[in-house]
Amino acid sequence: MTIRSRTLAESLLLIVPVAAVGLVLIVGSSEMGSGPGEGPAPQQTTPPRVIVVGAGLSGLSTALELADGGASVVVIDMSSVYGGHAVMSQGGVAVVDTPVQVAAGFKDSPDLAYKDFVEWGEGADRKWVRFYVDHSREMIYDWLVDLGVVFSGVDNAPGNSVDRFHQPAERGIGLVTPVYRACLERPNVRFVWNTRADSLVIRDERVVGVRTTDMRENTDGFLESDAVVLATGGFQSNLDLVREFWPAEFDFPETILAGSGRHSIGLGHEMVRDIGGDLVKMDYQWNYYSGLPDPQNPGSNKGLNAANMWGILVNSQGKRFANDHGWAKDVMPALLKQDRVTCWAIFDEATRKEFSVSGSDWADIDKVNRLVFANPKLVQSADTIGELARKAGLPVENLKATLVRYNSLVDKGVDDDFGRFGPGKTEFNNTASVKLETPPYYAIQTFPLTRKSMGGVAIDLGCRVVDKKKRPIPGLYAVGELTGLALINGKAALEGTFLGPCVVTGRVAARTILKSASWKRPVQQGGAERCADCHDVKSDIADTRPGFWHFEKVHAKVLAQQIDCRQCHGELSPYREDDHRINPRVLAAACMRCHTGRE
Repeated sequence: MTIRSRTLAESLLLIVPVAAVGLVLIVGSSEMGSGPGEGPAPQQTTPPRVIVVGAGLSGLSTALELADGGASVVVIDMSSVYGGHAVMSQGGVAVVDTPVQVAAGFKDSPDLAYKDFVEWGEGADRKWVRFYVDHSREMIYDWLVDLGVVFSGVDNAPGNSVDRFHQPAERGIGLVTPVYRACLERPNVRFVWNTRADSLVIRDERVVGVRTTDMRENTDGFLESDAVVLATGGFQSNLDLVREFWPAEFDFPETILAGSGRHSIGLGHEMVRDIGGDLVKMDYQWNYYSGLPDPQNPGSNKGLNAANMWGILVNSQGKRFANDHGWAKDVMPALLKQDRVTCWAIFDEATRKEFSVSGSDWADIDKVNRLVFANPKLVQSADTIGELARKAGLPVENLKATLVRYNSLVDKGVDDDFGRFGPGKTEFNNTASVKLETPPYYAIQTFPLTRKSMGGVAIDLGCRVVDKKKRPIPGLYAVGELTGLALINGKAALEGTFLGPCVVTGRVAARTILKSASWKRPVQQGGAERCADCHDVKSDIADTRPGFWHFEKVHAKVLAQQIDCRQCHGELSPYREDDHRINPRVLAAACMRCHTGRE
């Protein structure tokens, strides 16, 4: 298309950036293509029709990669909204050797990351780990940034030699929304909401579709396809399945809270089991010790992930029992061996600000104060440690002694008891280990919290579902947490290694389907114009001009924060030359991006 060059201020029109909307086929490695047991692909002259079950991050990543390769995609989901559990998460992804790391002064490499993954993970699939660390930069970081994701920084997480936990602006919703928005821009992606996939349909030994239920109308349906990709998430919100596959070395806790996604109930696992697919490492469950009963769902078994990494953790005897900076890998085994499988976070007024609740809807500190700290069933506070112990039901003298001992170790600079801080520890471990001596003091009781499935449906390196003899089931693919994140984590996780593998497995599955489909590939087309191709915003605001004060102010912020244009001008995407004008009603909703403060 030809577009006359103009300034943004003159036209107030915006060419919206999209990621490679041309029909581009990106072929994976030979290991990830068709192989023995795949069976002949159906002969066809039209693009492959693919059903993606699940509109979480892995399903959306699959759909977008398929669409950009020319496939016709239908995404079905039980909800009426996109994003699954990823939207509600903190949103961090583990990526290797990125510009964000370089800017922060960190030197990372695939080999260093591989060493961290394998040593920390305990039983990780080494082939998948190698692929992940070698390709995370291009398949996750570059791809997401191209879609409009903004990474606000990089943080440390236990087990990593360098900081590689990349935090997106606006948490999980800031990570997932650009992927979903790109799917909406593709004419060959269609969403079917409020629909449950009940079973897989097999014809001539090949999966050819799914039977469905419209959950609002309670009507049955059938969707036919050339391939089905299951992206249904984990099973950690199904406590019956959690118990069935609970690690044999531990007793099942008397109290355990469900902290995974609303629909992480194992539906995909059951569909695969029903047709002879294999489940592997289902006891690889990544559960947290930081489960806080959800005050928004009183009387339920729902929990929140709540922690204060600047405080300390004690058991029912008021004593420290693990290095809480080692996160779940260190704490959970020790907690599950306690007489009472529960613990308390202890901190003071000076460190209260470090308390956090995971989830994109818990970033508001006023909400945390109102629903958590003001709730006496969840939080106890007192001006003395003795009084705090009595309120929390902990042995008074034990808790007093624990605080005295901990503070003395902080003075010494070495945690002789559990190795949380001292020489050779990370900067965060040492910085976040301060004396607790500023009243009032706080105690928050937490319980085991189910979180993520690190085992699941067995797949090969092309994300094809396999049976118990490791033979691919023709026409069936699985991605994301349903696969236990391709066993990239093993028994433990470096953090950021959940959402990252969702993107990678989704894109790998799509590439495998596109490579094996026997249709004439579309010719690669050029990408769409970007905003900067027509609008030089930096030049537009370089000089102050009468009547442009607001325009200049907001677009200076846009440039400084690298805000994607579609965040405010979503109605202009995808680009349509005959209808490319700002809608004031849509733009008005963007005002809240800046005006969120108080007088």
